Amino acid sequence: MRVAFYAPLKPPGHPIPSGDRRIARLFLEALRRAGHQPFVASRLRSFDNQGVAGHQAGLAALAQRTTERLLRQWRSTPEHAPELWFTYHLYYKAPDWLGPAVSAALGIPYVIAEASYAAKRASGAWASAHRAVERALRQADAVIGLNSADREGVASLLRDPRGWFALPPFLDAAAYPVRQPYSSESPRLIAVAMMRPGDKLASYRVLGAALAQLLDLPWSLEIVGDGPARGEIEQALAPIGTRITYRGALDDAAVADALANADLCVWPAINEAFGMALLEAQAAGLPVIAGASGGVGDIVVSGVTGLLVPVGDADAFAATTRRLIIDPAARTAMGIAAQQKVRREHDLPVAAARLAGLIDSLGRRRAA
Repeated sequence: MRVAFYAPLKPPGHPIPSGDRRIARLFLEALRRAGHQPFVASRLRSFDNQGVAGHQAGLAALAQRTTERLLRQWRSTPEHAPELWFTYHLYYKAPDWLGPAVSAALGIPYVIAEASYAAKRASGAWASAHRAVERALRQADAVIGLNSADREGVASLLRDPRGWFALPPFLDAAAYPVRQPYSSESPRLIAVAMMRPGDKLASYRVLGAALAQLLDLPWSLEIVGDGPARGEIEQALAPIGTRITYRGALDDAAVADALANADLCVWPAINEAFGMALLEAQAAGLPVIAGASGGVGDIVVSGVTGLLVPVGDADAFAATTRRLIIDPAARTAMGIAAQQKVRREHDLPVAAARLAGLIDSLGRRRAA
């Protein structure tokens, strides 16, 4: 089946790496492995971070022209027209102005992966974009939920109660090498996150405040990531002193190697949807200590593959990290359980099979 793939927040070919771009690429690969022929339908970004009504209106007008162009193209060459439209990640700051119109005009299924909806956005700076998200959800044949926290807001808008399809976040587990033996004398901690203002900076500040309470123990910290808030983050982590190694931004293979040489992943995860970096750490056989934010609990099983703490609580984060630093047997057991869980529930072939089943079921429903 030809699948028109669209990511309104950040297209898969965007030059700046991020978790969002990573997941978009993984969905494309999962669709290929499911036996379909996905292609990027448009690179139009609908992202509006400032809430400017005029900007949103301009994006909507541009999207209408893009829709008309796509429909002209596919009506003139129907052999190239999509048989299903697949939109990855829409919310009030990045609505889908294209998919609903194109899928309705062509009479094809409309599928959304990762959507969030909050009624409180009905008024205010993003009101028009919020309404576009609502319209898209009401039209969708299926919504694939990567984060269980999104279900309540989304499910109430679906025209078919069977439209919500839970899919655990996933990655290609084969890309993560067998990890090195754990260091019991001086555990190697690691955090993988971009350095930008907002929630990432807040998480780094909690991390610094927590680890500053553990200077009586032997450990080191490796930070993988870079960005415009690096100066503020270095200041927040300054009390840790020379125990930190800053690796900067790394490509996927280098991140996997860094994880393979660590002992424990630590990340406060403030306002994290679920945290691809946390899933990567577990794929590499690392136990995870994280804040219990959003859908983090969907991928980190507290007490089994890691430990979750109240979001933003530096004291609790410090106490929990101390617990695993001094207990190498617990770290080893959790790391093994984490790697097994990823391969069982979060691996790319597993996601591809589930996507294949979803698309087949949509076809059967339409035929009925």
